[in-house]
Amino acid sequence: MAPTLRPRRSALYLPGNNARALEKGKTLPADVLIFDLEDAVGPDAKTTSRQQVCEAVSSDAYRPREVVVRINGLGTDWHEEDLAAVAECGADAVLVPKVDTGQQVEALVASLDRLGAPKSVQLWAMIETPRAFLRIEEIVSASDRLAVLVVGTNDLVNELHALHVPGRAPVVPALALAVLGARVAGKAVLDGVFNDITDEAGFAAEARQGREMGFDGKTLIHPSQVAPANEVFGPSEKELADAAKIVRAYEQAQAAGRSVITVDGRMIESLHVRDAQRILALAERISELQAHTG
Repeated sequence: MAPTLRPRRSALYLPGNNARALEKGKTLPADVLIFDLEDAVGPDAKTTSRQQVCEAVSSDAYRPREVVVRINGLGTDWHEEDLAAVAECGADAVLVPKVDTGQQVEALVASLDRLGAPKSVQLWAMIETPRAFLRIEEIVSASDRLAVLVVGTNDLVNELHALHVPGRAPVVPALALAVLGARVAGKAVLDGVFNDITDEAGFAAEARQGREMGFDGKTLIHPSQVAPANEVFGPSEKELADAAKIVRAYEQAQAAGRSVITVDGRMIESLHVRDAQRILALAERISELQAHTG
């Protein structure tokens, strides 16, 4: 199964208590804006930040970007009120941290239904604990409303008692499980954040690793990371040229009644055609988004 074809190359967290950051978000070319009510907001500012974020989301000033709100996790003092507010504020999705089980997904979906959230409001789940990765198939299979997995690498490294190192060797097995689980169930999957906003080369290397592993995009903590993420996770000129050539050869073969297709001496199978069609369709969606966001 393939996830819904929507550009999610760059997903930028915007602190829910920072009015200046929320205003700047209107001008940034990120595919996804994640309004954060969790880590970025201290306990004393939770209520006012919730109101500020919901007013911003309701304004539609951030369209046509995908608008998501990260709420406080299950069991926290603010979770229920966060969920109720996001259910009716017009966001595309609610992102819930530390989702560990399929049962939690089912409970979250039931709560959204009870709160009257439109069916268009998706559930996004942060996968950031060892338990979650070991239950990935259970989580992704729990509901069709679950659309996107977001890997929380910082929490995962912490819970593993591991280290943040170039190449991310300690968490590569978990990253692979996340991608496998997402693809089995037709979900999108976003890579975790890169913490050092001054290390441009390090960010580029980690983004390339994520792209090579199959992630749809990367979550970001600073506007400077948007452009490089868009470049890495978007189809390259070569990918687009190759995809167009494959689709053209397929169409010509179909018209001529031929079943054997070759491109540049390489045998082309149906899986290559499907992937080429996906790449071209994604590029078209990216062009449409860029026409409105710059």
